[in-house]
Amino acid sequence: MNELLIYIIIALISSALGALLASTIMKKKVLKKAKNVLDEAKEKAEVMKKEKILQAKEKFLQLKTEHEKLINERNSTIQKTENKLRQREIQLAQKNEEIQKKQREIENDKKQIAAQFDFLEKKKEELDNMHKEQVKKLENISNLSAGEAKKELMESLIEEAKAEAMVYIKDITEEAKLTADRTAKKIVIETIQRTAAEHAIENTVTVFNIESDEIKGRIIGREGRNIRALESLTGIEIIIDDSPDAILLSGFDPVRREIARLSLQKLISDGRIHPARIEEVVAKTKKEIEQEIMETGKRTVIDLGIHNMHHELIKLVGRMKYRSSYGQNLLAHSIEVANLSATMAAELGLNPKKAKRAGLLHDIGKIAENEAELPHAILGMKLAEKYKEKPDVCNAIGAHHDEVEMETLIAPIVQVCDAISGARPGARREVVEAYIQRLKKLEEMALTYPGVIKTYAIQAGRELRVIVGADKVSDKDADRISYELSKKIQEEMTYPGQIKITVIRETRAINYAK
Repeated sequence: MNELLIYIIIALISSALGALLASTIMKKKVLKKAKNVLDEAKEKAEVMKKEKILQAKEKFLQLKTEHEKLINERNSTIQKTENKLRQREIQLAQKNEEIQKKQREIENDKKQIAAQFDFLEKKKEELDNMHKEQVKKLENISNLSAGEAKKELMESLIEEAKAEAMVYIKDITEEAKLTADRTAKKIVIETIQRTAAEHAIENTVTVFNIESDEIKGRIIGREGRNIRALESLTGIEIIIDDSPDAILLSGFDPVRREIARLSLQKLISDGRIHPARIEEVVAKTKKEIEQEIMETGKRTVIDLGIHNMHHELIKLVGRMKYRSSYGQNLLAHSIEVANLSATMAAELGLNPKKAKRAGLLHDIGKIAENEAELPHAILGMKLAEKYKEKPDVCNAIGAHHDEVEMETLIAPIVQVCDAISGARPGARREVVEAYIQRLKKLEEMALTYPGVIKTYAIQAGRELRVIVGADKVSDKDADRISYELSKKIQEEMTYPGQIKITVIRETRAINYAK
């Protein structure tokens, strides 16, 4: 037991000694390895240090080289600049020498010119003296002074020139009159021939055909409520008489007649005819007519080649389709005037586009729904100005019935073409009895004033000329007659547009050579 314990103690001591020895050996190995690692690190650090030093040296050398190169380039540039400056100084010195040389030459020339001028002055004085002596001799010979002789010569030359000029002017004036007359007639005739157009007369009644009398009854409705609704909504008188298969739509407004016609057509096709349906159809038809008016205006300006026109003016042009003037369709009349104006303007060397534009718009005042108290030409001019038309176009519109003064050559062209279009056979019509009665009434009203000798209603009743006796009526009385007559016509007569009253007072002295 003791031996075993001893063995165990010995074993433990041996183990402890072995572990201590192993630890010592291990520690030495670790120290040795650490020393090796440290040495390697030192070697690597030394190598890296040498590499960095080398790189720094190389970078320094590179920077040094670039700096030297930059310095050399700057030195070279400075050297070139200095060379240029030297050359410039040399050139300036040469130019300075040349300028001084020129100045010396100019000074010499000035001296020579001064000497020549003095010589010429002396010669001039000698010539003046000789001229005075000659004039004195001539005055002594002719017994006239120089001023008197000059005056007589000028008077004789002036009289001779006046006589020759009068003959020349007379010949030119007569030739110009003949040429202008022939040219004007040629232009008007060619314009009319090139723009020939057919005319359709507008009526105040539209005939609406129906299939049977049964439909008449449906249109009238119970106790006439349908026909009353139609008349109140469209503003058209619907005449249902004994005419077979026909209804008359009567009214002076073609737009309203067209709305009534289309509404009746839709109602009959649909079959439902009662006041509520009538109101709905009429409202829808009005919108369609407005669209059709706009489309008509657009087609018209496109066909005529007119551009950049305000949409409100285009709408007014479209409404012309449903208006008439003395039975002549207003749109057809305006298109014809536009083409006539363009043709005539081209023949006269003027702007045909402006003339065509003014011709198309000349009657837009008849379409306006407000300010009816103004003449249609003035109203049309205001509308054109409102929608930014050119001043010459506006003036042509306002002056085509002489309401305003003509300021451009386009104005008389539009006036003439308007007259040509309205004067074609079959273009317009008016009830003859009413026309004659209106003209007679105009003349009779003027004859009621004392001192009036004769009266003439001209231009289709648009102008009244009153001739008064110069011994019975003074200038102030003539003004009074013109004013009072215009007021009387306004109060007692109904007429389209405006009427111009012209009172003529003249004195004539007549003698006969026997």
